[in-house]
Amino acid sequence: MIGFRIDKAKGMFFDRRAVMSAADQATRRVLSKFGAYVRRGAKSSIRKRKRASLPGRPPSSHTGLLKRFIYFGYDPSRRSVVIGPARLNTTVGDAPPALEYGGTTRIVTRRWVRGRRVPVVQRTRIESRPYMGPAFKREQPKLPAMWADSIK
Repeated sequence: MIGFRIDKAKGMFFDRRAVMSAADQATRRVLSKFGAYVRRGAKSSIRKRKRASLPGRPPSSHTGLLKRFIYFGYDPSRRSVVIGPARLNTTVGDAPPALEYGGTTRIVTRRWVRGRRVPVVQRTRIESRPYMGPAFKREQPKLPAMWADSIK
C-alpha cells in the first residue's frame, strides 16, 4: 500500500488564486512597460523646431504641449494599456487627434474690434502627421519577448 497524505497532495496542484494573482501582476508589469516604451518612442519622434513638419511625418513641436502631455495608463478592469495625448483645454484642444489622423481643427485668435478684444474662430484642415501609430508599430514586435518568463 502506498502512503499518501492529503496535505502533500494539495501541494501538487495549482492554487488558482495564487496563479491568477501572479498572472494579473505580470500583465500589469508587461503592459505598463510596453506603454512606457510606446510613449517614449512617440515623444522622441516629435522634434522641436519652428517650421511645420511634412504631411506623413511626425509633427513638429512649437510650444512643447503635445510632447509634454503624452501619457500611458494601465486599465485593470480591461487588462489593457491606454497610450496617447491628453485632451488639452487650450485653443487647439482638438489638435492631437487631427495631427494623428488628419482632419479639421479650430484656431481661436483674438482681435480688436471697436475697442474690444473679440475671439475669432477659424477652421483649418490638417494633413495627417502620425506619431502614436508608428511608435506603437515599432514596439509591437518586442511585446512577445516581454511576456517570456513574466509569470513567476
